[in-house]
Amino acid sequence: MARGLDRIWIRFGLWIAATVLVTVAVLSVSVGLFAQHEYSEFQKSLPEAVRHELDALHGAGLEDSPRAMAIYGEYWTGDILFGEKWSLVIGLLVCLPVGLVTGFMVSRLVTLPLASMAEAAQRVATGDFSVRAHTGRYRGELAEMVRHFNHMTDALEMLERERKMTAAAVSHELRTPLTVLRARLHALCDGVIAPGPDEFHTLLDQVEHLGRLVEDLHTLSLADAGRLSMQLEWLDLVPLVDEVLATFEGRLMEHAMTTEIRHELDEAWVHADRDRMRQVLVNLIENALRHAHDGGWLGVRVAAEAGGRNALIEVSDGGMGLSEEARRHLFQRFMRTDRSRSKATGGSGLGLSIAHALVVRQGGTLVADASERGGARFIITMPLRPSLSSS
Repeated sequence: MARGLDRIWIRFGLWIAATVLVTVAVLSVSVGLFAQHEYSEFQKSLPEAVRHELDALHGAGLEDSPRAMAIYGEYWTGDILFGEKWSLVIGLLVCLPVGLVTGFMVSRLVTLPLASMAEAAQRVATGDFSVRAHTGRYRGELAEMVRHFNHMTDALEMLERERKMTAAAVSHELRTPLTVLRARLHALCDGVIAPGPDEFHTLLDQVEHLGRLVEDLHTLSLADAGRLSMQLEWLDLVPLVDEVLATFEGRLMEHAMTTEIRHELDEAWVHADRDRMRQVLVNLIENALRHAHDGGWLGVRVAAEAGGRNALIEVSDGGMGLSEEARRHLFQRFMRTDRSRSKATGGSGLGLSIAHALVVRQGGTLVADASERGGARFIITMPLRPSLSSS
């Protein structure tokens, strides 16, 4: 019942009905008072004997008797319809301000959330995303609409903030390799640095860094626009994990990192894109190599979630771990927990953002918490093939 009263058309109808009832009541009372006044004046004009006789007739319930009608006909000097006309006029004059005030109050109550939302929308249109509409004491559909509007404004404010942060971060990331290229090319042209294979390799590394950055930004843009190409197929994650780890064997040995692989499933079939899942795993392992190689340990686990409906891939390290602040913004673009180390290893700060976008695009989730050795642990969750999840 309470939920039904929250419907705007029901509430508005009740308000209009209440306004009409109040107006009719005021009109009736004003007409009755005027009629009472007219009758009182008529009684005062009667002779005393006739007045007592008329009162007796009223007391006996004979106010419509022939004798009472004869008294009215003999002593009523005015037009019978005149009094009723004036009673209606006076009633309308009394009802008009009451109806207007009540109508304005009802319209104000109904349009207050709309007026607040219209004012907020005007400020949002000028680029002010900090404004919010107010519901006041109103509840129901209009209050829900205002809340949805505020949620939309929250999303716009967050997008605008991310756009500015991304623009600033992109300009900063592009400036570094371009500055290096410009300085070294000027040095080559001025003869300060002698051209040679080492110098060319240095310049090529900067160009490749720019290329990786542009490619990563392109991938994220496609993912945000929902236009990232996906070749979905039934894919077994167990051999894919082994395949990706095999490509990192040399680098893991170079960083003296011990690899611990745990396959708790013989097979883990998910509906995913092989190349995109490989890219996700590569980005997570690259992140561990850049930020947690001092821990000397990399753990990869393939298992089933409790209930057996989802496959889990955990990539853990023994590094410094993640602070609470880092976890809240971990998958934002250009987020780095150790900026100086990332610069030294050539990271763009987009690897985790790309991994998160690719997993979500394939219907999974990617979250981070602490590993068993105090470092970071990234958990990929993907729905298992139904035949496997039910077995």
